[in-house]
Amino acid sequence: MTEIKQGDTVRIHYKGSLLDGNVFDSSEGRDPLEFVVGSGQIIPGLDTAMPGLAAGEKKRVEIACVDAYGPINPEMRQQIPREGIPDDIPLELGTQLQMQTPDGQALPVTVVEVDEATVTLDANHPLAGQDLIFDIEVVSIN
Repeated sequence: MTEIKQGDTVRIHYKGSLLDGNVFDSSEGRDPLEFVVGSGQIIPGLDTAMPGLAAGEKKRVEIACVDAYGPINPEMRQQIPREGIPDDIPLELGTQLQMQTPDGQALPVTVVEVDEATVTLDANHPLAGQDLIFDIEVVSIN
């Protein structure tokens, strides 16, 4: 039976959940996720769990936040003067917005605090600081 090794293109079905059981992503009802093992296309903790698995094999992988989306970085939070935000931009907590970096890249941010003078935007990945669980099934290895 062929086992996954670095550089193989694999297809997997997966369900990603938080430690409390809440599912944050799944390939259910979609095509399997395809990626090259060891290429950095997926989070490191899942990538390193792939070698040695065979087609048809199922596995539960527990991934610490440092091997997923990293710890929360306080420097990725920024307070903006409220008057610097156009009136038509919604500022409810949890609202996802996009900012532009100095080099023109789109940067997704989340509204995390609002007061009379400022709005605090967080550019950390929504899953930063979270340990994750992935239930995976290897569909194919090429």
